[in-house]
Amino acid sequence: MYPNDPNKPRTARYDRGYDPEPQAYSQSYPQQPGYGQDQGYGQQPPADQYYAAAPAQPPRRPRSNRPQVNPTMFIGGVLATAIVTGLAAWLVAWLIRLVIERVNETGKLGVWNPMANDEYWFAVVAFLCALFAGALWYVLQLATPSPNQFFSWIVGLLIIAAVLIPLLLSRDWTTGISTAIIHAVIGLPILFLVPAMGTKSMERR
Repeated sequence: MYPNDPNKPRTARYDRGYDPEPQAYSQSYPQQPGYGQDQGYGQQPPADQYYAAAPAQPPRRPRSNRPQVNPTMFIGGVLATAIVTGLAAWLVAWLIRLVIERVNETGKLGVWNPMANDEYWFAVVAFLCALFAGALWYVLQLATPSPNQFFSWIVGLLIIAAVLIPLLLSRDWTTGISTAIIHAVIGLPILFLVPAMGTKSMERR
């Protein structure tokens, strides 16, 4: 006899869709009290155990992505730049003086005035200017967001002024031209070498 048998007598529980056989099956295998609890099923540890297991760690300081300058390499690069600039200024000044003396010896082009200062004076000035440029680049690195751009603008404007002032204010054109050439020779190595040395001496932490 099946549940849907029309000959089976209907009861109130059967009319509601209640089948007594599953209930009887479940009653034949009663569950013991505390079943599964000894194995740890369905139990959750208290929340305090999660926090007690993790050791307390000090707050970490955020790392900075800003590049840091290696002082030893930077100072060495600036000193090398100062030496190169001083030698370049001395060499160009010596060549200009030699040419002026040869021209004055011939007398065909008149008498040209020598340079405003001695070549050793230009070498010392070039050395000091390179050191000052290195200090300027380092300060811009610490205080500005784009140090190379600001350094290029500042040094570039100073080179233009150093070249134009002797040409405009010198009474003799030969002296003005020779001085302007030496000033350009001093400024150009500083403009390109100091930022290059600073970039090479950077290290990220």
